[in-house]
Amino acid sequence: MKRQLLSLATLLGLSGAFALGGGGMASATDAQWAETGSAQVDTLGSGQGLASRADGTLLYRGLTSIPLDLRIAGWNHIGDPDIANGYVFDAYQGSDTATSKMFAVTTPAGQRYQYVHALNSGEKLNNSFATVSPDGQWLVSGEWGDQGRLQVFPAPLLNASTPATGGALAEAGQITLDKTVRDIQGCDFVTATRLLCASDDDSGTLFPESRPLLQVDLERAVDGQPVTGHVTSLFALPQRSSCTGTAYEAEGVDYDVNSGTLRAEVIQPGICALATTVYSYQQVTG
Repeated sequence: MKRQLLSLATLLGLSGAFALGGGGMASATDAQWAETGSAQVDTLGSGQGLASRADGTLLYRGLTSIPLDLRIAGWNHIGDPDIANGYVFDAYQGSDTATSKMFAVTTPAGQRYQYVHALNSGEKLNNSFATVSPDGQWLVSGEWGDQGRLQVFPAPLLNASTPATGGALAEAGQITLDKTVRDIQGCDFVTATRLLCASDDDSGTLFPESRPLLQVDLERAVDGQPVTGHVTSLFALPQRSSCTGTAYEAEGVDYDVNSGTLRAEVIQPGICALATTVYSYQQVTG
């Protein structure tokens, strides 16, 4: 994810109204995702991403989610998380001069391990999100800005090729996209060959929609080898608030395989930036 637009101190000093609710539905040509509701969460603790647990409850991440020891170590940004087999996967990045990025994995018993990836030549330092393939073997992440790829790593702890107690994490392969994407804030697997991704691009130059929800269809399931992905823009994420302004920010995305619920986060503009709206969707037919 991109560097936070508002500092912790600035957000703490804000006060404002929450967004207006309201339903809606993507058109029949999109992917038949019907908006079923929305909720408000605290941006400081929940505005960077979310993941669904097996019991249906939600894990949120925000600025205040970064443990003190990791913040002291220079990991000052946390991305959109994922949960696989009870293991929590968090994406961390450091300062603008960082030469590595880090994935922290917390076991069901609460033990946390750090896996550090040294940046490859030309790789951006951003670590926007972590999402684990349905088979639990591969971790997909992405960078900021204009990109023609997503990165693939062996999933720490779940993939036997990774160190058992943390350590170095090398890139295993890439998903080459057939269209350029911009400012991807989060992705989640819907099936073994389909991801949904939230883009914070409001330019309308790459896709007609502002801050689109993108669908990436893979030629085959991720296996650590190069694979291509076909990108489709489904619909614009809602930008609704009782505050004026256009400085919304699309953030994390989650698909709950048990309930079939898709959720996407959008931070509100202006003094309402303390509030992040979580929009919920269900896929419909006909």
